[in-house]
Amino acid sequence: MLNLAVCSALPTSSWTAFTKLVSQWLMHPLWIILGLAILLGAAQLLRRRQRRVFNLTIASLLLIYGLAIAPPSVNLAEKALVSLLPKDSGVRADAIVVLGRGSVFNLSRVELATQLWQTDRAPLIFTSGMGDSPVMLKMLEEQGIPEAVLDGEGCSQTTQENALFTVEALQPKGVKRILLITDSPHMLRSLLTFQSFGFDVTPIPSPLPKEIGRRGKATLVLREYAGLVTYGLRGRFFPSESRASLEQNPKESAHVFSTHV
Repeated sequence: MLNLAVCSALPTSSWTAFTKLVSQWLMHPLWIILGLAILLGAAQLLRRRQRRVFNLTIASLLLIYGLAIAPPSVNLAEKALVSLLPKDSGVRADAIVVLGRGSVFNLSRVELATQLWQTDRAPLIFTSGMGDSPVMLKMLEEQGIPEAVLDGEGCSQTTQENALFTVEALQPKGVKRILLITDSPHMLRSLLTFQSFGFDVTPIPSPLPKEIGRRGKATLVLREYAGLVTYGLRGRFFPSESRASLEQNPKESAHVFSTHV
């Protein structure tokens, strides 16, 4: 696992902080309405023709927002993400990689990883994610998984870092083929990112916990579409870019070490 002392010194990703702030804002309709009301008030200072265009724009944005967070739209958007994933062929892998997403997601991922390990789908379980990784490792031990087959890193704050730190930890062990566990909205971006680092990935989506509710699900889905666009524009799905990123971060790579033998 990455040195936790190093983790605390790593700055929070600007993308993570920004998307979290925007996601929280978008999932509160009252905040949206208040913001639009302020804009409409400011529009009264414009000329009549400009005000009409501005009001029409605001109304259109409100309609689009309402449609975007409506349950049918969210379900359809999630199905579109899942439809692009390859099916699980049942092939045996070198490792099971479990991505963290927050405490509410941990149990379903641990149970799924345990099931895969018990059915001999892979000999090793590797957890990834700041805060979640050590918790999931402990939960896996409580599920009866031997400590000798568990490993992880607890520094990554983004999907890109999940893949970067995982490849640095597992590549020396000869791990090439992995079973990747994360929630269904997050899976496509995770799959493409891990593939860009040279992994042969079989996606194993974990169920979304009921606790996140309708708004939480909408947040995840909308954030993933934004993430796909951002990662695509930044070239994070292409092997050449990912290799360059890894080579440009030798200090991060040097801090990877295993906490389990």
